[in-house]
Amino acid sequence: MRSVRLVHRSAESDGDAGPDADAGPDADDRKSTVLADDVDVARSTLEQGRGLMFRRAVPDGYALVFPFEEADAQWLHMLFVPFAIDALWLVDGEVRKRKRLAPFVGLGRGRADTVAELPAGAAADVAVGDEVRLVE
Repeated sequence: MRSVRLVHRSAESDGDAGPDADAGPDADDRKSTVLADDVDVARSTLEQGRGLMFRRAVPDGYALVFPFEEADAQWLHMLFVPFAIDALWLVDGEVRKRKRLAPFVGLGRGRADTVAELPAGAAADVAVGDEVRLVE
């Protein structure tokens, strides 16, 4: 069974290039952090339609990811979801929108080719323009 993680890289450099500091101006000194190491990918229409509905909770380190054929307006709702989540709308791995959705009544919309749902607070350090990708 393969393991899939959701990894975040900030768009901003932290100024600490580490051991590759002499690599020149094109060196990528952004640090990667794992947002989730327990990832489900909702590929079918049924899986995408169900989302997180009817679950009582999701554990820390969990993400539900929705890949789509192309970037378009993607809606999320919290009907029958009794806990808050952080939602990320991505286009080619770049965060275009981040929003906290409230239990039962939350609603969000953004342009994306991928949407990620995480436990509330898990995406607190993610900003628009950052990179978020699935990594095997």
